[in-house]
Amino acid sequence: MKRIVIVAETGSDVSPQLAAQYDIEIVPMHVTFDGEALDDGQFPVEKIREFYKSTGKLPTTSGSTPDDFNKVFDSIHERYPEAHILYLAYSAITTCSMQSGVIASEDRDYVTIIDTKQVSAGQCAVVVGVAEALQNDPDISLDELIKVAQDLIERANMCFLPDNLEFLCAGGRVSNAAYLGSRILSIHPCIEILEGKLMATVKFRGKTAKCAKKLITEFSDKYNLDRSLIWIVYTVGTTDEVKEAIEETIKECGYERVRWIEAGGVITTHGGPGAFGLAGFSKK
Repeated sequence: MKRIVIVAETGSDVSPQLAAQYDIEIVPMHVTFDGEALDDGQFPVEKIREFYKSTGKLPTTSGSTPDDFNKVFDSIHERYPEAHILYLAYSAITTCSMQSGVIASEDRDYVTIIDTKQVSAGQCAVVVGVAEALQNDPDISLDELIKVAQDLIERANMCFLPDNLEFLCAGGRVSNAAYLGSRILSIHPCIEILEGKLMATVKFRGKTAKCAKKLITEFSDKYNLDRSLIWIVYTVGTTDEVKEAIEETIKECGYERVRWIEAGGVITTHGGPGAFGLAGFSKK
């Protein structure tokens, strides 16, 4: 009998394989193409790039709704009526998802919600870390598991590097001047997740593969990341050259394991094709 069930959104980029392996329940976020709203994860991410190429417009993204959570919470409760639900939320500052979960959890004393203050690979790393703790000790108490989650959240670090700023410009997140300047000078801003917010910190110049090597090395040292595991997330269009540069640098930095995940629709819409990110935990 399940005692605790872990829930996250599709924006965590927890793959169907990881969700199945760790019994993680996934709530859909949404991507809208000219008025047609689709559940994230239910269409090929290549559709985003094709839509932009054919229309010159980006699809829009939206968080999970209260109804999305109601469906998942009801399904879990029907299957495991004695279980407690631990929802590890996508950064509450960046989307309405967590608030939707709060609304859906009203009158449900079997739901606990924690803001991971992360997105994509950062959230995925936290969610899987908590799920592993539960899998390793099925009798762990809810309070103990919450402490595990809080520790991982406190030590989690994530950044990503766009291949270019075209999608960020099209989505109104950077100016046209900044986009043109970055294109001419081959500038790639590093976007970090700091206290739940996406913040541009440092800029790298040159080809993406070269920037990837420098970013991984500097970010790993800056946050004294635990070298036992690193998470890499990439969007559609990431080249083999960039992936090989990432693999090479990970080995040089002394990482024992790497887990690759492909970004879903929400993250791809924001980061654009050819982007990649990394996440890890600072050493205790």
